[in-house]
Amino acid sequence: MKRKTVLMTLVILLVLGVGAGWWLKRGKAPTTVAPTAAASAVLELGTLDLTRAQNLRLERQIELSGGLRAVDQAVVKAKVAAELRTLQVREGDSVRAGQLLGELDSTELVWRLRQAEQTAAAAKAQVEIARRTLDNNRALVGQGFISATALEAAQSSDAAAQANWQAAQAAVELARKGLADTRLIAPISGQVSQRLAQPGERVALDGRILEIVDLSRLELEAAVPADQAAALRVGAKAQLNVEGQNVAATLLRINPSAQAGSRAVLVYLRLDQPQGLRHGMFARGTLAVESRDALAVPVNVLRIEKAHPYVLRVQDGQVKAVTVETGISGEALIDGQRQGVVEIRSGLAAGDWLLTGASGQVPEGTRVKQAAAVASASSAASR
Repeated sequence: MKRKTVLMTLVILLVLGVGAGWWLKRGKAPTTVAPTAAASAVLELGTLDLTRAQNLRLERQIELSGGLRAVDQAVVKAKVAAELRTLQVREGDSVRAGQLLGELDSTELVWRLRQAEQTAAAAKAQVEIARRTLDNNRALVGQGFISATALEAAQSSDAAAQANWQAAQAAVELARKGLADTRLIAPISGQVSQRLAQPGERVALDGRILEIVDLSRLELEAAVPADQAAALRVGAKAQLNVEGQNVAATLLRINPSAQAGSRAVLVYLRLDQPQGLRHGMFARGTLAVESRDALAVPVNVLRIEKAHPYVLRVQDGQVKAVTVETGISGEALIDGQRQGVVEIRSGLAAGDWLLTGASGQVPEGTRVKQAAAVASASSAASR
C-alpha cells in the first residue's frame, strides 16, 4: 500500500509539472508577437479626419431675434367724439396719403359752426357801433361838448368790441376745424392692417379706427445682452432668416438705454430687401460685431478635456498633442461654406495638418498615413 501511494503521488506531480509548463509556454507566446503587431499598425486617415490651420477672415457674431415692424406706421383716431358714419377701406386695402377713408357724423358740429358764425356776426356789429360812437365823441370833444373822460370811455368800448369780435372769429375757426375733423384722412401711404371700428358705432375722442403700415421699409427690433452691446457699431451687417427666407440687414440704431427688467439693449436693423415680407413676422439671425484676419481652425479640431486646450497635429506620419492659445470664436468661409472657427494665437502655423473631431480619440504617438484623396489634395495645395 505504501509503494502504491508513493507511485500515484509521483504520477500526479508529473502531470502537474507538464501542465504548468504548457500554460507557461502559452502565456509567453503573445509577449513575443504583440509588440511587433503594435509597432506595425498604421492608422489611415480620410478626408473627414484631417483639416489644416489657415489664415481666414474671421467674423465674431452674436445671435439675435425679434419681430419685424414697419418703419412708417400710423393709427387713424377719432379727433372728435361722434358716430362713425362711413368707412370705405378694409384690411389689406392700399391707401395713399391724403385719401379720404371715412367720415364721422357731423350734424352737431355743423350747428356749432353756425352758432359760432352768428356770434361772430353779432360781435362785428358791436364793433361797428363802438367805432361810430368813438368817431362822434372825438368830434364832440373837439368842439367842447363832452369831456375827455367820455372820449376815453368810448375808446375802451371800441377796444372791448374789437376783442370780442376776435374771440368770436377764433371760435368760428375752432368750430370749422372740428367739422373738418369728422373726415378721416390717411396720414401716410401704405396698407390697412387693422380695422378697429365699424360704421354705426359711436367712437370716443382719440378712439382707434384704422391702422396703416408702409411695407416699403421694414426693420427688426431685437434685444441684445448688455455685455455684448458694447461691441456693437452702427453699420454692422447681419444675416437674418425670416420664415425660411434669407435676408440681409444693417444695424441702423442702438437704443441708449437698457430695458428695466432684462437689462437688455434694443437694437434696430434695416432690412435691405423687404419685398415679400410682412409687418409682425418673426426673424432670427446673426449680427457681425468684429471682423479680422487671423490664423484659425474649425471648432471641432479643438480638444478641451485637459487643463489647457490642445489639438492633435499630424507631423512626419505621427500624431502629436500640441497645446495652443486661443482667441475669439466666430465664423469663416472654408471651402465655400461658413463654419464655426476658433482663433489660434500661438502653438500652430498656417498649413499644419490637424485631426478633426471625426477621427475620435487617437493616442499621441500613433502612426498615421493619409488616404490617397487627402494626399493628392495636399500636393495640389502645396503647388
